[in-house]
Amino acid sequence: MRSLLAAGAFGLLLAACAGPASRDTIVLLPEQNGRQTAVIVNSGGKQATLDQPYAGARTGAAEVKPYQSSAADVQATFGAALAAQPARPRSFQVYFVEGSDAFTEETKATVEQLFAEIARRPAPEIAVVGHTDRVGSDQSNDALSLRRAGLVRGELIKRGVAAENIQASGRGEREPLVPTADNVAEPRNRRVEIIVR
Repeated sequence: MRSLLAAGAFGLLLAACAGPASRDTIVLLPEQNGRQTAVIVNSGGKQATLDQPYAGARTGAAEVKPYQSSAADVQATFGAALAAQPARPRSFQVYFVEGSDAFTEETKATVEQLFAEIARRPAPEIAVVGHTDRVGSDQSNDALSLRRAGLVRGELIKRGVAAENIQASGRGEREPLVPTADNVAEPRNRRVEIIVR
């Protein structure tokens, strides 16, 4: 019997044994950010879509039997395997004053939360991605987004994070958090996203 937990598009194989009459158990876990996810389970020409947190399916020879699990059931069945997993990645957003690489006042509290999260991880890997709003040329926004990412990377290094554990990149105005027309100064697009793994 194999048991699987699925979180978004990721599955975790918890136990397995080979054999033609092998049975699988799949449970969809909720995303940390509340985002909707789904998994389609196929077995022997039958299928079930798991699209709600803790939706489950048991499969066997030519069958798929959907069922509803719960947080308590998952903990009782898979608790040890869940505890052995590395912590899920966490994302933070820091924001900048228009046209500059200076942090906004609101960002300072986020920075403290970020460092607390980094301190909880034994060997953090960090991706730092700079973004801009749509004011200015593509070339200047590319440079500004990379400068912002570099500033955040430098701050992380100053606070003791190993430089080789931080990757920095700039996306300019290509991936706005809030879609706008060209030359619109949207403060939420002037950001650096920091992903801590």
